[in-house]
Amino acid sequence: MQKNKPVPAVSEGTSPPHTSLPTLKVAVGAMISPRDTEVYYQQLLRYLGESINANVELVQRKTYAEVNTLLIAGEIDLAFICSGPYVTGTEQHPLHLLSTPQVQGQHTYKSYLIVHKDSALKQLNDLQGKTFAFTDPDSNTGSLVPRYWLQQKGLTPEHFFKETLFTYSHDNSIFAVAKGLVDGAAVDSLIWDFYQHNNSELTAKTRIIHKSEAYGIPPVVAASSMPQERREAIQHALLAMHTSAQGKQILQNLLIDRFVLPQDHWYSSIRTMQQTLQQAE
Repeated sequence: MQKNKPVPAVSEGTSPPHTSLPTLKVAVGAMISPRDTEVYYQQLLRYLGESINANVELVQRKTYAEVNTLLIAGEIDLAFICSGPYVTGTEQHPLHLLSTPQVQGQHTYKSYLIVHKDSALKQLNDLQGKTFAFTDPDSNTGSLVPRYWLQQKGLTPEHFFKETLFTYSHDNSIFAVAKGLVDGAAVDSLIWDFYQHNNSELTAKTRIIHKSEAYGIPPVVAASSMPQERREAIQHALLAMHTSAQGKQILQNLLIDRFVLPQDHWYSSIRTMQQTLQQAE
């Protein structure tokens, strides 16, 4: 029987304000856990605030859908969101693409299908009747891609896996596989590679058995309610970040080369997968 086991909700966090400055409310999609989100992104957000003379308020929510809702309602100004929610969000309301990370010279990333390093499982078919972790229901690499793989075989998660759960972050999914809580998971290649580089204790206990095709890296988007002048200032600050010593160091800590101008067509293959799954329902 299918069981979805949610993770508790996450509260907002704020940085110390300067009352004379305007506030920029920024959400970071739960690609990594809330604790690590604050640790790894706080320096970047502080740099952004200093660059545009604004207080930055970090807003965290449990799901990607909640972040999209805030964006569409104009309750937050900016978001680092997953590629899947970007596609979904633009179908509901205009979202402005500002930038996207370039990692190892590429503006693309992949979904990694992982199992425990000691597991005998070698391919997706071997996971039939096993337990599996999805990240967020709207995640591209953590949900859409593995469901699409199954759909191409005429299968659904409900009938293929013995049990599934949602972890709501990619590092939680890596943890679940490494600790043997589930047999397999699909995770963001950027997150797996980040932990492999910085803290391989968990990734060393996992093994990649399949890699997806390349998709456009999760972008930084602005709400349609944000004035054009402010959007352009934020975009300029991000695109020029790698040219300053401080900005370059922050980016290196996140394993990002630089921010580049994104193109909407980079996310076309994700739209195709979403449409294919919707038609099969």
